[in-house]
Amino acid sequence: MALIFLYIHVLCLWLCSSTYNAQNVFFQPSFLVTRGPSVTALLYGNSSNIILILQTTSPSNVTGSFDPPSCVPEETRWVLTSELIAKTTVQVKLRLNRSLRLCGNNETDTDCCVNPLCVRETLQVSACEGNNSQASLIVQVKVYARLVSGNMVFDNKTIIQNQVYRPLGECPCDLTFKTCDLWCCCDEDCSTEDFQLFKYHCLPGPFGGQFPDPEYQCSVQSSQNSPDWFPFLCVISPPGNNPYLGLFYQGNKIAPKPGMSFGASVSSPPTLLDAYIEGSPILTLKDQYFTIPRTLNGYCVTSAPVAFLKNFDVKCVTPLQACPTEPPLQTIPEDLRAVVKNGVGGNAVVDVTDQLATELNDFITSSESFGSSAVVCENVPLALDYNFYWKENGISGITLTRTLGTVTLNGNVSLTTRYSAKFLSGDITSKPNSGNPGYQVGRPVIGGILNTSIGNDSLLIERSPMHLWKPVNCGLCSHADVRPVLFGENSTSGCLLPVSQLNLTQCGLLRDTVNSLQDGLVEASLVAINGHPNAVTMADWLNISYVTLNSSGVGDSNSSCSNIPAHLQIYVWTLVTGFVDEIPQKDIKAVEISYSLSSWKLECGGGDPVCIDPAETQRLPVTSSVTFIDIPLNTGPPKNRYQINFTEYDCNRNDICWPELAFPFTRFYTGEPYSQALAKGIILVFFFIVASVLGTPWRQIRQIWSTI
Repeated sequence: MALIFLYIHVLCLWLCSSTYNAQNVFFQPSFLVTRGPSVTALLYGNSSNIILILQTTSPSNVTGSFDPPSCVPEETRWVLTSELIAKTTVQVKLRLNRSLRLCGNNETDTDCCVNPLCVRETLQVSACEGNNSQASLIVQVKVYARLVSGNMVFDNKTIIQNQVYRPLGECPCDLTFKTCDLWCCCDEDCSTEDFQLFKYHCLPGPFGGQFPDPEYQCSVQSSQNSPDWFPFLCVISPPGNNPYLGLFYQGNKIAPKPGMSFGASVSSPPTLLDAYIEGSPILTLKDQYFTIPRTLNGYCVTSAPVAFLKNFDVKCVTPLQACPTEPPLQTIPEDLRAVVKNGVGGNAVVDVTDQLATELNDFITSSESFGSSAVVCENVPLALDYNFYWKENGISGITLTRTLGTVTLNGNVSLTTRYSAKFLSGDITSKPNSGNPGYQVGRPVIGGILNTSIGNDSLLIERSPMHLWKPVNCGLCSHADVRPVLFGENSTSGCLLPVSQLNLTQCGLLRDTVNSLQDGLVEASLVAINGHPNAVTMADWLNISYVTLNSSGVGDSNSSCSNIPAHLQIYVWTLVTGFVDEIPQKDIKAVEISYSLSSWKLECGGGDPVCIDPAETQRLPVTSSVTFIDIPLNTGPPKNRYQINFTEYDCNRNDICWPELAFPFTRFYTGEPYSQALAKGIILVFFFIVASVLGTPWRQIRQIWSTI
């Protein structure tokens, strides 16, 4: 048996090889029948010198065979394309180059179909080498026109009205308004020609417009297969009265009547169709998504939609080979000033502000490449920080802070750009708060300055935050940034100030320089008591206490300077002033700012050039710190001598607490107001006395008394 299969396999290989040698190329398949506007076939063999020719053909009336293939091209309504998909395989495609929609009434366009049977022809594709045809493909085409006219919108679904006022489901498969639905026999929009296309392929059952009679109808059962009980229990009913009564019953219609009203009609406000909800995308005036570059699934996307009330802060790393010329790495303010819908019927324009970055170590990662020339790219966007100000379901304003920098391309450079979006509650002119009412831990301490430029009868306090040092990279004070003082977080930070021997000879100037650096951290003279202060109420603010700085030059010499205000100390006293939902609310009770004075002297040793060259500098620290001090909460009046000496009645020191014996009647019970607790207790005692009087002991006493 195995020998027979082996023989057959060898014979097939021999036949295929002989066929391939006899014919260099061949189509697979060589004959096709299609009912669509596109056809695909494969051409096998050596097709390097093969040219594909398309022409129409027709079978002979006598023999029935088609005309012999010809290598003369002919103009048809079809587009012939070919694609090499393997070494000896070519994919051949035919595509109809015309519309398949039915022509409308009195339409003069020649690109539509006059009859439902739009295309009916036979095509022949010849593989020619020179003027000789090596292989041919026969394609019989029979394509019907589409039933939907070209000016119809495909998503115009039939609107199903209230079933009380209009029968529901007159034709269940009629899904498209004023358009013939394919295979729907009850669609009144279909013409007679349309029904001829699918009259034998209608949707079966009631949903295709065919309503079968129920089996309990007397007209359904025949005398041969009907049960014995059928003549007595069958139902005589009109065909329309069937189990699909709720869907297809053509009953009477009830006209809606307006209800009675005894008051003046109040017009409801118009519905805002563009109102934003959490998570909905922000739209521009052209109903397009407002996009910002961000990362999705670990990849950087240059245009990602921004969702309402969804904050994000991402970083994208991009290798730079040359200066960027396209967004988002190269933009102009005009391109960033987009106009978006604010959600309340108006518009909001992005307000762009530029700032220059002096330190680029957080944005640039480069490796030196010797021999390559450096290229300087100016005004490269390093960060785009958006602030969206919102109120209710709308956007009141949008601000954008664009950070620019100069990037030097020298070797392999990787640019890390930052993109962020933050939604802030309130108007664009309002300032963010740090709690309501008490401060929240981690939110900035709010400072203020009294505005004296307005009239005497008006009061306005402008906010001025309190800062600490935020060193970056080299740590020099000239490059250092500042960060706000965060409530409840003790912190110490600083920077380095280059000092030379020449500076130590001018101690007064050095003290003034350090003092101006430290004074720049806190410019406020007031501090907000709570996290939600009122800018026109002085009761919400406290004066900041400054310790007088003694800047005398006692102890100065040519090599050292004393009384340098090198350390700024901020002390903040806080107190719990109440509870909201069992969460303690902390307020600020006092703020004191003082300086720790230091003596600066350069350290020389080991041939340090700072002691040889007066211009050489040595870095000395300038620091700042904040300390929060909690004031203990006073839980009650001080204990008297009796409570201190006699601890027998102290509930905190004994397992038995006699004062709580009558717990509901005492002040220790706080489950409800004291008056209600006392009234309920008296009622309980009254019921106890009544039960005792009417109980068994008193009944026996009354019986004995009556017998005497």
